Amino acid sequence: MKRAARRQLWLLAAVIVLVAAAWWQLHSDQLAAPGTLLPIKPDAITRVDLQMGNAPAEHYVKRGDHWWHVDETASVRADDLRLSELVHIAAAPVQSWEQANNYDATKIGLSPPQAKLDLDGQTINFGGMTAVGQNAYVRVGERVGIVSLRYMPRSAQSQNIKAE
Repeated sequence: MKRAARRQLWLLAAVIVLVAAAWWQLHSDQLAAPGTLLPIKPDAITRVDLQMGNAPAEHYVKRGDHWWHVDETASVRADDLRLSELVHIAAAPVQSWEQANNYDATKIGLSPPQAKLDLDGQTINFGGMTAVGQNAYVRVGERVGIVSLRYMPRSAQSQNIKAE
């Protein structure tokens, strides 16, 4: 075998090893990733209930392509963009998960929660900010996660004030 052919075979083998190593690293990173807050797809969500502190709860239902604010007396068209933001909280990337009993819920703002978001019957409780970074504590079931503060829901009134 000529020297040039051997060199090309070694080069091909090195490329194959590098591609395999890169694939393995990506695969292991995906397996180790904490995932998202909820396993449901945001576009499939049809009911949203939001409780912000002591404020009255807000209830929304998706009918067709639009969201409606519903209460005991009436149903009014809601801001589709705001509700899209709320349902996309389900897909918020979690930085880490821990068992809820590893925390004192009062110290991290989860007893009582600052906000409670219910998406198709799956509840996310939002607590206080972490000591480092722009992150917040969230409880989903028996786990507490840390997510970026940008996923903290806001009331309709606070969003209307910002828009003016």
